[in-house]
Amino acid sequence: MDRAKTLRPEGSIGSDFLQLDVREAPPGGLADWLAGQLRAAVADGRLPVGGRLPASRVLAADLRVSRGVVTEAYQRLVDDGHAAGRGRAGTVVVAAPVVPPDPVSVASPAKVITPSPGPGIFDAIRAAPARIDLTPGVPDLTAFPRAAWLRAERSVLDELEPSQFGYGDPRGAPAMRRAVSHWLARSRGIRADPGEIIVVAGVAQALTLLGDVLRRRGVTEMAVEDPSSLGARQHLNHCGLATPPVEVDDDGLRVAELRAPAVLLTPAHQFPMGVVLGGERRRDLMRWAADGGIVVEDDYDAEHRYDRAPVPAVRSMLPEVCYLGSVSKLLAPALRIGWLLAPPRFRDDLVAAKRFADLGNGVLPQLVLARLMETGELERQLRVVRARHRRRRDAMIRALAESLPSAVVHGAAAGLHLTITFGGEVDDVALAAAALADGVKVQPLSWHRQLPGSPGLVLGYAARTATEISEGVALLGKLLR
Repeated sequence: MDRAKTLRPEGSIGSDFLQLDVREAPPGGLADWLAGQLRAAVADGRLPVGGRLPASRVLAADLRVSRGVVTEAYQRLVDDGHAAGRGRAGTVVVAAPVVPPDPVSVASPAKVITPSPGPGIFDAIRAAPARIDLTPGVPDLTAFPRAAWLRAERSVLDELEPSQFGYGDPRGAPAMRRAVSHWLARSRGIRADPGEIIVVAGVAQALTLLGDVLRRRGVTEMAVEDPSSLGARQHLNHCGLATPPVEVDDDGLRVAELRAPAVLLTPAHQFPMGVVLGGERRRDLMRWAADGGIVVEDDYDAEHRYDRAPVPAVRSMLPEVCYLGSVSKLLAPALRIGWLLAPPRFRDDLVAAKRFADLGNGVLPQLVLARLMETGELERQLRVVRARHRRRRDAMIRALAESLPSAVVHGAAAGLHLTITFGGEVDDVALAAAALADGVKVQPLSWHRQLPGSPGLVLGYAARTATEISEGVALLGKLLR
């Protein structure tokens, strides 16, 4: 029987916290019932480790019971080790029942890395446990400029009018579009009016919006480079577009072989081979576009260059290009902020597609990022990470020379990854699966191919230390031998 006296009136409703309703409690057993509800919430994860319980006075008022009922229930959780009192921090969950891992939920490496990866492959490989992650596409996330971001955020919040907390323009906040316009003029040689810019949730969303708009206009195919990003192809295929491959050589995409009405390409630093679209090929592409071809330019990690002069964006020479960019490779993918420069013939349809997709990106992160762009903080961040990424690129090249001397290295002059190819009969899928089984994540080059070609691996270096890179590459060399 409860020692605490109940004040429960008839018809009381309960609390939003865990949807507790004291009418479900047995007579005279309120504290037992409440403690049981809390234990169940800890067990099923509704109350995670580190989660704070409501103040006893607050929960007692919500439930319309005496405070003694709540404090007694909390004490029972403390006594059995589920919670602990932390003074002013309140009562905090400190332990949960140990649940053995579900053997079905952790796929074996051979089930994650398969010759024919499905739409969920990147979710699966990100979730797969590994000691060293050498997959491409991620910058050094430890270098995120937290202090600069916080300063900019405080400054933005100090200046915001109440009306600016409402719904924003689906094209993006005007300040963000101006900042992107200035950033592209400074860093990529692109002259674009802010009205041409649509702020999107990364290049992935830009591809989806474009794919939907083009499909509604009767476009059924968008040619892609070969090899090219498996993820980009998956987005276009999801929109109902076929992605016929066009081979890439040392001068980039073979423009003369284009047959589709549209093409997606990465001309400044081709993914995954790292080549630059040559001058003659660029002129061929401009002639192809003048005849009605639709060019979609993904300016993939163009800011990260080490041993070569900057390469201008195709959009700087050809205003009709659909240009895609983001800060995922410069700051962090978690921001989900990118931009789409839309030619006039597609702009209204793309703005409508963005509006009905999500009403526009979150305004506050846009304003903070715009502040970093306009104050020069983003340039400073680029200089910091470029130097760090160069050192890690150099560490990977040294490790490859030592552990995989027969591999051919591609794309070392820029970017966040290297691609290596092998001679002979190497099964790159089997090699990547074996590496994952030993705790090292890599991507097989064959994932990114549609046409026959040399086997290989795509290796990201930006997010790993020199020691991790050396250890991971040494394991690959051991497996290959």
